[in-house]
Amino acid sequence: MGAEELVTLADIQAAQKLLSGIVRVTPLDESPPLAARLGGPVYLKCENKQRTGSFKIRGAYTRIARLSEADRARGVVAASAGNHAQGVALAAQLLGIKSTVFMPTTAALPKIAATKGYGASVRLRGLTVDDALVAASRFAADTGAILVHPFNHPDIVAGQGTTGLEILEACPEVATIVVATGGGGLLSGIAAAVKAISPHVRVVGVQAEGAAAFPDSLAAGQPVALAAMTTIADGIAVGRPGEVTLAHVRDLVDDVVTVSDEDITRALLLLLERSKAGCRAGRRGGGGSADGRAAPFHPTGGRGALRRQHRPVVAASGHRARHGRGRSLPLLHGPVRRPARLARRAAHAGRRRRRERPRRLTPAC
Repeated sequence: MGAEELVTLADIQAAQKLLSGIVRVTPLDESPPLAARLGGPVYLKCENKQRTGSFKIRGAYTRIARLSEADRARGVVAASAGNHAQGVALAAQLLGIKSTVFMPTTAALPKIAATKGYGASVRLRGLTVDDALVAASRFAADTGAILVHPFNHPDIVAGQGTTGLEILEACPEVATIVVATGGGGLLSGIAAAVKAISPHVRVVGVQAEGAAAFPDSLAAGQPVALAAMTTIADGIAVGRPGEVTLAHVRDLVDDVVTVSDEDITRALLLLLERSKAGCRAGRRGGGGSADGRAAPFHPTGGRGALRRQHRPVVAASGHRARHGRGRSLPLLHGPVRRPARLARRAAHAGRRRRRERPRRLTPAC
């Protein structure tokens, strides 16, 4: 499959069969706080309850499971700030394959530990995912290991697209799906699945404005690297989209919008305090958009019409919020026993961060 060829519904359905018994069908939970702000029902696709804490296992397992025996014997290598790292490590462990993962030196210590816990050999390189990806690519060329790219491969897109199938199965009347976006693997997969079954559904990608590579790339018609990135959302701080994901976003996604770090932090606190949900800031970009700042959701008519016609969905994943100088604020997968205390801690971290000078991250490609 070439870079311009799009993943099909059949590809995603085949991935769904492959993943049966491997990944969890995560819940689609209603969010009354967001619904009250938007004037219509809002649901959260809780991929933070997925194995490894994010959707990444879907694409990683799909990609690795389809390798030939000869390629499996060579081992796999990946680059990630944490979620893809854990997905690749677990997938490789389940399939009995050796894995090496390159992570930026700024990666959260719990994510490094978790990746090692799944059996991967971890090597720290550079400040960004792009830096780690350069190192992983070099390792693949030198050793013959198979590079499992975090987003720029059809198998990755097909695996992530199973999330879209689950959304449609749980909420067939959905009208708008909002997807936090870094390299675009999840956005591409969801769009490919949803548009093939329900082309009327609006799919919107959301990027942190300090790390938004898609707007310029879409305008240029080819992947364009950002000169620098500054954002709290480390998990979606990708400086350059891939050819595969750019083609899907260009042809299938209705819009790509940006939100500020303030919007993301506000959405994070809202979910902590009102929904008792702990999600990593890198995947709260979608929450920031559904909170109304990017306005991809336009309710019409009365409450009855809203409930019949408009059911926006925020795709969420991850389990840690980054703040300050690479520190981590631990959050929870399940109910938060003291949400007010966690909210105060996060708010204090946000105020401290504003007093600090933002760290500029320069992509390597």
